[in-house]
Amino acid sequence: MDITIQPSRLSGTIQAIPSKSQAHRLLICAAFADSPTILTCPDTNRDIEATADCLNALGAEIRRTENGYTVEPIHHIPQAAELNCCESGSTLRFMLPIVGALGVDATFLMEGRLPQRPLSPLWEEMERMGCTLSRPTDTTLRCQGKLKCGIYSISGGVSSQFITGLLYAASLLAGDSRIEIIGKLESEPYVIMTQRAMAQFGIDTTDYLVKGGQTFHSPGSVNVEGDWSNGAFWLAAQALGSDLTVSNLSPDSPQGDRAVVEHLRALERTTVIDATHTPDLVPILAVAAGAKMGATFINCARLRLKETDRLETTAAMINNLGGKAEIQGDILIVEGTGYRGGTVDATNDHRIAMSAAIAATVCTEPVTILKAHEVRKSYPAFWDDYRKLGGNYELYLR
Repeated sequence: MDITIQPSRLSGTIQAIPSKSQAHRLLICAAFADSPTILTCPDTNRDIEATADCLNALGAEIRRTENGYTVEPIHHIPQAAELNCCESGSTLRFMLPIVGALGVDATFLMEGRLPQRPLSPLWEEMERMGCTLSRPTDTTLRCQGKLKCGIYSISGGVSSQFITGLLYAASLLAGDSRIEIIGKLESEPYVIMTQRAMAQFGIDTTDYLVKGGQTFHSPGSVNVEGDWSNGAFWLAAQALGSDLTVSNLSPDSPQGDRAVVEHLRALERTTVIDATHTPDLVPILAVAAGAKMGATFINCARLRLKETDRLETTAAMINNLGGKAEIQGDILIVEGTGYRGGTVDATNDHRIAMSAAIAATVCTEPVTILKAHEVRKSYPAFWDDYRKLGGNYELYLR
């Protein structure tokens, strides 16, 4: 699906969709709880559904309702299972250590760029602690064996999702385990989100020590809070002159991407933004920077490991729209030139598609977005919401 947008500001009130990051975590906790749980999560997406489907493959009964999910926890662990992660990196990196802790002979199915996204050093650490991992085909991953209790040592510089996966795994093992993080921990707020989700179900992970024998106690019902990552697109449109009110975002959220508020303020002047803890914000912040005073984004190495090489695709998006962006190593430099319009290939990346749509609100000529359907990965209703807020576009089915 391709879309051509006629430039115009947006206006109205929009409610941020539920947090994909928190939904993954709460679904996993609920699947291992001692009784059923109701999750309030009015909107879903392909990534959340991938996690739900994987948990069902392990014996849970997760059903979609009008307002969220009902989760009947796992009662019997299968000896073998096939888990379809679709394109969700979170699902794969969370579920891989979990099946290792359970001792399930698991085959993971992967789509899109997911097979190319890094699993090292998680792979090596799981093998050191008792599992055997292999790649039967280019799009499958097999995990055999069972993890043991003990001290897990892993670099914090590749993905915080590895730490989340190991915390869940440690909670399912019979004895005590500790996660030792080597070096600087990237995206630390998302590990804190994991710890808070587990704490809601009674699991203590203070200092990354997880004692054996703890039980996930269902709180009965839990709410998935609003998503700062996707709310960031509307907040950026607001900062660029659209008359928008964005609701359902908690200022006390553990989500790292709530930093979008201070970053957007900083863009009122030429500034330097450190992407260490908020790499997912770079595409939309780069769009805002190009329409304002410009900015330099540092510590962007992990952008190369996303659905696309987001350093390259973000720079290409800005340049194709008539702005000016340059990559120097792992640094992205965006000049405050404003935008004309043009064509952007979303190239399998939901955040590029949505960022280009927000850029269109300040362009002088139409913007065409190729593969605009990629928003389904995190925000399937994005284009409906864009139109409700006054966005004017034509849709073309391939």
